[in-house]
Amino acid sequence: MSANEKIRIGIIGCGGIANGKHMPALSKVSGVEMVAFCDIIPEKAEAACKRFGTPDAKWYENYKELLEDKSIDVVHVCTPNRAHSFITVDALEAGKHVMCEKPMAINSEEALKMLNASKRTGKKLCIGYQNRYRPECLYIKDEAVAGTFGDIYYAKALAIRRRAVPTWGVFLNEYEQGGGPLIDIGTHSLDLTLWIMDNYKPKYCLGTAYHKLNKLTPDMQGNDWGAWDPEKFTVEDSAFGLVVMENGATINLESSWALNYTQPREATTVICGTKGGSDLSSINGVRNGRQFQTNINYSAGGAAFYEGTSNTDSSLLSMIDWIHAVRENCDPIVRPEQAYVVTQILEGIYNSAKTQDIVRF
Repeated sequence: MSANEKIRIGIIGCGGIANGKHMPALSKVSGVEMVAFCDIIPEKAEAACKRFGTPDAKWYENYKELLEDKSIDVVHVCTPNRAHSFITVDALEAGKHVMCEKPMAINSEEALKMLNASKRTGKKLCIGYQNRYRPECLYIKDEAVAGTFGDIYYAKALAIRRRAVPTWGVFLNEYEQGGGPLIDIGTHSLDLTLWIMDNYKPKYCLGTAYHKLNKLTPDMQGNDWGAWDPEKFTVEDSAFGLVVMENGATINLESSWALNYTQPREATTVICGTKGGSDLSSINGVRNGRQFQTNINYSAGGAAFYEGTSNTDSSLLSMIDWIHAVRENCDPIVRPEQAYVVTQILEGIYNSAKTQDIVRF
């Protein structure tokens, strides 16, 4: 694809994540245009079309009609989790490159269908793990590649909220989403951890999931985003996992939308290696016989991610990287093979919680 040729994009799913992340970021990327919008609620598709579309952009209620447009190069799948797999496969089969919002799918079987379709069609597939593009994550990843931490053998993937249950959309619906905080925010922390460790070979896991607070009455909830309906809260409110990798490394994964915990941390990780460790904000180790800790100032400096773009807006950088991969026919930072392993582990933790037994991969 030539540098002057516009990349034409279709958006499938015009809800919160599309309006909050994908479409605003894409509108700032040069060389792209959003030409088609689809949602099962037609008013949402029409509104997105008017706000972000080209003058001749179209909107649809049926995504298959959007895929019939042969002029569309790229499709962004921003639907509830259950629809990720079959829409992505259909889009790949229709000759489109696909950016699918996280998680990759509701289970590993569906994720594998996506991965195989990408290989079969030769079309690119990327999953929306934009937290990798945060300045602190890019920096610590570079340090890990440089060997600063040595052999990383222990990590904590943290996605803990005190009382921040999403009360909109279908977040509380297990059928549509496949789970609660583990698959929603735990997936980001696990992705960061595996990426920084560069370790995608899980051996076994042990998991627990809790429905301890989801039936609280509104007067006991104290939720940041307003009261949730206990009858509709069918997913877990917390889930935890212990993951052991083939090389013996251990990962503790903690995820919750509602936990009586005063130090919430979300989309972050702590890594510990033979030479040093990091909580993303600092690096620690031993030098000249003394323990040291160095805090990193992420508010200043930093190399440009691409020419003219500093590493400050993770959503924008993820879209720039994605479009660069499509245009230059190279891999984006987030590869589908990696996202597939994230889904495998999440599924393993859920299955372990149900069976109360170890799950082996």
